[in-house]
Amino acid sequence: MDLRKLKTLIDLVSESNVSELEITEAEGKVRIVKSGGAPMVMQYAPPVPVAAPVAPVPAAAPVPAEAVAAPAGHAVKSPMVGTFYRSASPGAKAFVEVGNQVKEGETICIIEAMKILNEIEADKSGTITRILCENGQAVEYGQPLFMIE
Repeated sequence: MDLRKLKTLIDLVSESNVSELEITEAEGKVRIVKSGGAPMVMQYAPPVPVAAPVAPVPAAAPVPAEAVAAPAGHAVKSPMVGTFYRSASPGAKAFVEVGNQVKEGETICIIEAMKILNEIEADKSGTITRILCENGQAVEYGQPLFMIE
């Protein structure tokens, strides 16, 4: 989504009685929430390329030995660099737990990048078999977050 379009949406929200606006397009998803008097962009998630090659990223911290072995199932990978959160707020229930059934498109975590909260959705339906990140952990682009079978 280009900057002019985003600015236009922010102006529309600020001039109207609308308190929250969420738009999903091919270019990504944006959510604008009006708090106080000024609208604020809460999240912008660019689309994740389906068949894009993932370049190897050097690990910022040592990877546990169990994560090095190729786990069975489908890995849901981080589409960006940021901070991984399992729930929408510190005291809230986690989006998913090991053993939960998820459907494609269902929110499974949040990654905060540059003060913007990005909802990460399951890219495959199945059962969560492993959660590979700790709450509040920094994650890299392409880093596996969950395993789904």
